[in-house]
Amino acid sequence: MQRDLTCLVLTIVELVRQLVERQCIRRMDRGDLSDEQIETLGLTLMRLEEAMAELCEHFGLSPSDLNLDLGPLGTLLPMD
Repeated sequence: MQRDLTCLVLTIVELVRQLVERQCIRRMDRGDLSDEQIETLGLTLMRLEEAMAELCEHFGLSPSDLNLDLGPLGTLLPMD
């Protein structure tokens, strides 16, 4: 049960991370961010991705374990 709960929490964190990343890209494309903000966001997003990989490794999960199957709707996370 603990592994399932860990998987669910990490799935939610990964979903939010991907949403934030997409929002940053949209803002960057619109020109809403300065070069300094883009650099800061890029570094922050890279660190978050590394932290997620470390957490998955620590708990023995693969990225595919976080991609919940929603049946006819497909998977929760987009396939990159």
